[in-house]
Amino acid sequence: MSDKSTEIGERVQDLEIMVAHQAQTIEELSEELRRAFETLERMQRTLKSLGHRFDALEEVATPGPESTKPPHY
Repeated sequence: MSDKSTEIGERVQDLEIMVAHQAQTIEELSEELRRAFETLERMQRTLKSLGHRFDALEEVATPGPESTKPPHY
């Protein structure tokens, strides 16, 4: 009976070690995912800002329609 309880104790200890490693891995992945979302949000803000700047430059660089009537009117 002692061998069996030692075997069970070792198996439980192995399971506890495995759960501890998995918990650490989950925490690391969660932190990495948080950083990725922060990067994505920062890139989206930058892209939106660049889009606004591009639109403003396009308005300045593109000539508007002429407001004068053609000579045949």
